Amino acid sequence: MKLNRKLIVSAIAAATASLGGLASSANATELEVTHWWTSGGEAAAVKVFADAFNAGGDTWKDGAIAGSGGTARPVIISRIIGGDPMGATQLNHGRQAEELVEEGLMLDLTELAEKEGWKDLVRPSSLLDACTLDGKVYCVPVNIHSFQWMWTSLDAYKKAGVDAPADWNEFVASAPKLREAGITPLAVGAQTWQTNGMFGVIRMGLGGIDLFRKTDVERDPEAIRGETMASIFKAFGEARSLDDENNSIQNWNDATSQVINGTHGAQIMGDWAQGEFQVAGQTAGVEYDCLPGLGIAPALDTGGDAFYFPVQDDPEKTAAQLRMASMMISKPVQVDFNLKKGSLPVRGDVDLAAANECMKKGLEILKDPANIVPGGDQLFSQDTLGQLEDLLAEFWTNPDMTPEDAHDAWATLYEEAD
Repeated sequence: MKLNRKLIVSAIAAATASLGGLASSANATELEVTHWWTSGGEAAAVKVFADAFNAGGDTWKDGAIAGSGGTARPVIISRIIGGDPMGATQLNHGRQAEELVEEGLMLDLTELAEKEGWKDLVRPSSLLDACTLDGKVYCVPVNIHSFQWMWTSLDAYKKAGVDAPADWNEFVASAPKLREAGITPLAVGAQTWQTNGMFGVIRMGLGGIDLFRKTDVERDPEAIRGETMASIFKAFGEARSLDDENNSIQNWNDATSQVINGTHGAQIMGDWAQGEFQVAGQTAGVEYDCLPGLGIAPALDTGGDAFYFPVQDDPEKTAAQLRMASMMISKPVQVDFNLKKGSLPVRGDVDLAAANECMKKGLEILKDPANIVPGGDQLFSQDTLGQLEDLLAEFWTNPDMTPEDAHDAWATLYEEAD
């Protein structure tokens, strides 16, 4: 989205409050916070932030926007450039807010970040780098989310009388037995971002990190159009047959509920799905299991969520924004929030002894920097990501589109990506 400077209100000249007021709630302030966390697990995680902010004497005014980030982001951006900025807003760190920052619409958090030593605390460092433009910090990363997970219903496999799969290949092989037991192998939500994310997990799991780096980071033409990518598109085509032909599910958390209820064998979805299992009272290794990297090539794409703070013309609100940013990255809040969210904390110095088995798998993967790759929001523009999502969604829903045709169209988008 190209911003029109004429739409930018005079609020961008707002004064910056002193950091000395961070620890004081003498001037308690209400801040509206927009986000798209509305599922059961997400709501439990948001409450951690809200309770901590309110405990400091300020007031969290919840501005949840129903739907996915794709639904919420245009609303959020329109409000900011239209002169009705919220006090804080969730976005994914990366390039989503790049033009808003360039236009001076986001609060500069550099002084706070330097005072609290974020550079030494945040890991991987790419998360803070994604909040940084021209050497200045404009957002606070709050978690490490990765799409690289498959969740399996152990109850569904017990019903089918077969062992739960240890990897993608075993899962595909088990599909006929699941069908015989009246269980749909794969739970899938129909929104485009879900299809795109599912393809990314299959691509990483079957192609490995080296292929990912060649295609997404180096943009190697031979890798983009090579035989390995061709085989991955064939596998993605085969995965279409594992979905329910009459699937009417839209939301990702509704698809997760199908796995929780044992009507579906598995779901490929990010680690935020874990929050839904927790709300349902299920335990990793008992009712469900998790396979990072499809059980073949464990890796984490370190995307995640960050909070930006639109510039205000009220110094008291600016001070409250800084208090909120400080709270979100504080040790106790990082632990409590991420345990509820199913994500990993951005701080490398917190105690996660209470982490469940799936979170421990993620932490173990995170220990080796070679297992970490950047998220798509950090590598491609929103325009390119939107085109890729549309293409993969069309392929998933159109059996007449061959893997070869989809591969060719995908490769062209990569070659033309900005």
